[in-house]
Amino acid sequence: MTTSEALPESLPEPGPAAWGEPRSRTVTWHDPMLVAAGALERSGLEALRAIADGTLPPPPIARLFAMDVVAVEEGRVEFSCALDESAYNPIGVVHGGLVCTLLDTVAGCAVHTTLPRGTGYTSIEIKVNYLRAVHASSGPLTAVGRVTKPGRRVAFAEGEVTDAAGRTVATASSSLLVFPLAG
Repeated sequence: MTTSEALPESLPEPGPAAWGEPRSRTVTWHDPMLVAAGALERSGLEALRAIADGTLPPPPIARLFAMDVVAVEEGRVEFSCALDESAYNPIGVVHGGLVCTLLDTVAGCAVHTTLPRGTGYTSIEIKVNYLRAVHASSGPLTAVGRVTKPGRRVAFAEGEVTDAAGRTVATASSSLLVFPLAG
């Protein structure tokens, strides 16, 4: 809408008064190069355990999406994700992109636990099935990632997200490229 276009008279005047009190969320993080450097010195399993136990800081994306590592073992990870309305889309539910990011994270981290020191990964494909709407009251979410086939060039993983009531809200299958990291 340009400034010369008028709003229909039936709509309230836009602006802070019509929108109610503003809400806010503060995101803090540490230097992402600290975790990257720490990960270079460790196997994937050791790196994720170092994040889980606080030896290494979490990556900034974990703070932005309120994700925490709950459990780490070779080929499997579990994360939690706190929810609030800051992740809502225009129809008043948590945006599917948050759920997809959570699934991409646990699939990638599950693969990471199988990789030796000096080896990285990146997603090359992810397929997500959304099974039910997610609201702030649905959480916290639990996401589990499992490796279905490790590989030296391509690895495969799956993920599942459940709500606080234990209902599955989304699943995913993912393919990840595995490659040596320049150190």
